[in-house]
Amino acid sequence: MAQQHDGSQSKAVPANLEDFVDHHCVTCHDDSSANHGVDLLHIAPPSNPASRVTWEKVIRKLSAGQMPPPDADQPSPALLKDTIDQITTVMDQAASRHLEVGRTSTFRRLTRYEYQNVIRDLFGIQVDTTRFLPADEISHGFDNVTVDELPPSLVQRYVTAAQRISRMVMQSDAGGIDAKTIRTPPDQTQEEHVEGLPLGTRGGIITEHYFSRPGKYEFTIRLTRDRNEHVEGLRKPHDIELLIDGSLAKSFRVYPPRGGGSEQDDYTKPSHENVDQHLQVTIPVEAGTHRVGVTFIKSPSLLLETKRQPLDVHYNMYRHPRLGPAIFEVSITGPLREELSEDERKTTSRNPVLTPWPNDPTENEICAKKILTGLMEKALRRSLSAEDQQKVMKKYKTAAADGGFEAGIEFAISYLLIHPDFLFRIERDPVEAAPNHAYSISDTELASRLSFFLWSSLPDSTLLELAREKQLHKPSILRKQVRRMLSDPKSAAISQNFADQWLYLRNIDSLNPDARRYPNFDNNLRQAFKKETQLFIANLIEKNLPLSQLIDADYTFLNERLAKHYGISGVFGSHFRMVPLKAENHRGGLLRHGSILSVTSYAHRTSPVLRGKWVLENLIGTPPPPPPPDVPVLDENSLVQTASIREQLKQHREAETCATCHRLIDPIGFAMQKYDAIGRWRELDSELPVDSSGVLPDGTVVTSMEQLEQGLLKHTDVLARTLTEKLITYALGRGIEATDATHVRQIIENTAQDGYPISSLIQEIVLSPLFRMRMPES
Repeated sequence: MAQQHDGSQSKAVPANLEDFVDHHCVTCHDDSSANHGVDLLHIAPPSNPASRVTWEKVIRKLSAGQMPPPDADQPSPALLKDTIDQITTVMDQAASRHLEVGRTSTFRRLTRYEYQNVIRDLFGIQVDTTRFLPADEISHGFDNVTVDELPPSLVQRYVTAAQRISRMVMQSDAGGIDAKTIRTPPDQTQEEHVEGLPLGTRGGIITEHYFSRPGKYEFTIRLTRDRNEHVEGLRKPHDIELLIDGSLAKSFRVYPPRGGGSEQDDYTKPSHENVDQHLQVTIPVEAGTHRVGVTFIKSPSLLLETKRQPLDVHYNMYRHPRLGPAIFEVSITGPLREELSEDERKTTSRNPVLTPWPNDPTENEICAKKILTGLMEKALRRSLSAEDQQKVMKKYKTAAADGGFEAGIEFAISYLLIHPDFLFRIERDPVEAAPNHAYSISDTELASRLSFFLWSSLPDSTLLELAREKQLHKPSILRKQVRRMLSDPKSAAISQNFADQWLYLRNIDSLNPDARRYPNFDNNLRQAFKKETQLFIANLIEKNLPLSQLIDADYTFLNERLAKHYGISGVFGSHFRMVPLKAENHRGGLLRHGSILSVTSYAHRTSPVLRGKWVLENLIGTPPPPPPPDVPVLDENSLVQTASIREQLKQHREAETCATCHRLIDPIGFAMQKYDAIGRWRELDSELPVDSSGVLPDGTVVTSMEQLEQGLLKHTDVLARTLTEKLITYALGRGIEATDATHVRQIIENTAQDGYPISSLIQEIVLSPLFRMRMPES
């Protein structure tokens, strides 16, 4: 390690740090070309800002037990801890002399998920933004990082969305007839009750639909057909119910088509082509969001005779035929009527944001100003200037001159929805900001940071009022608001939007295991996987539980379908509930969830590499580098069918270019091998006993999932650091920088006594300078 000639800095270097580095590090990390990009022979001491990035890498590797490598001389645990403490102390002291908090982008466009939530909270409208906007690009693991620009290709999409949504708010006839089709996934089993539909029913669809205007809407139901266009499972009459907000709107009966029953064909029966043509009805519906459900009245359970072992899945005529008919799709079209009369309009409920409504034309402009300025302040998430109010009223007057009051409001709302301050979260440097010195962001900017972090949506009236009064930045106020916001249903965005990206749960929808190897997999199980993990994370946050329960929880959330998949008895019904677990259940923490085990597998087999990489990246925070470009893929066709995955991966571990990373990755993945590619417990793989043994980077020998979990829990602070960094990346919309490490350590220290609960980590992140401050543009 290079010597410092500055007296004050040389004193900051611990006396034994050089000895530690010389004895345990420079053998590999010298000035040779094979030093893995880290030269510790000539590095400046930790007090020197120029060496900060490298020393933070050293801390990360030492803390995770990944260095020194297991085959090297190991320091004692006390010496290792002392060395880490000495390095961090010196670095944190140096950082305290000049506060650095990183710089967020000046412009951050709303993501598709955020846009949908903002429209919901602004107008009370559920909008499917996938119909208007493309998916956002992922960077640093999240989709809210690369959103600092508005590509020209997106401009027209936002204009179209604004026009469409403004018509929905106004219930405008200019919108014409709406038509939407809701279709069930092709591998959806419909033999049991669907959560949200009445008890005593089975299968079907339940969805929230926004009816843009009051009027008569046509509902058309289609049954599922096989590849021969024959209706599946219709062997006897079945009753179908159409429900709106849980109330019966219409009931139907369907009869077996010709050739569909066991009796001699009756040619008065319908054919497969027209058996469901009568499943159509026109019903008056009030404007607004309503729950639409279509389902079958449940008959006594059937057991279709089969030579194969009975499965829980029924969606394919050849492998696992349906026991009864299934809903394919529901189409909603309307409103199918002329413009409402004046009397009918007076009795029709309007969107609550359109208040006050004028009683006569003389009140139009006064009411328009109150409606639009109220909406504008919420939409732009700040106080309005006189110029803001003039601009929106000018838009109103322009359209109202030709089309009247409603046309003026509609046009002005469209203007608001393409306003730069609506589409972007903007943080501007204050004029007085000193170069290279952190400054506190405004209370208004803080309100938006907070609401989009916890709710993925705009600030509510409480936050905006505190921002106007310049009270929000006070720590006591911030703590109170974080607690309030985490108790609000909108905080589900953390367990969904954040957790779905952090844990790769978004990949579950594209999960498609090999049907020959895993015939008992369907969309019901796919969605149950996701919900189990979302409820698990939400429970950790809601109850402020120690972070260790992420790994070693003795409970999970199950419904009957998922419990049967896991081999757990005594769980009945479609609803999820917390279920206590025993050791023989082989379930509990996150690593045993079907969601994690399946998204880290291939369609036809498990992948120790994917699983090990997932743990390193998302729990330990030391992701391995991408493989070299010349590394060949695993040639499974050249291997004997009985070869275990361990034997198949041996060729990679023996390659010099691969060994360094696979030494870290493979043992973690092998410890998870007793769970197959869809998360089931197993003892055999290819008729051979599963070997789940390995050695972790810190030298810990593991032979099971339990021992892997115990190995991770030895470094709970590492788990806390990784989660904190993920939350900061998500909250600030930027990647973690070396200068953030001091703040991350402070957050972890502040939550250590309680076991690093997620909600406490969130609160400390909000109170940290990283969240409340910003560096000016250099």
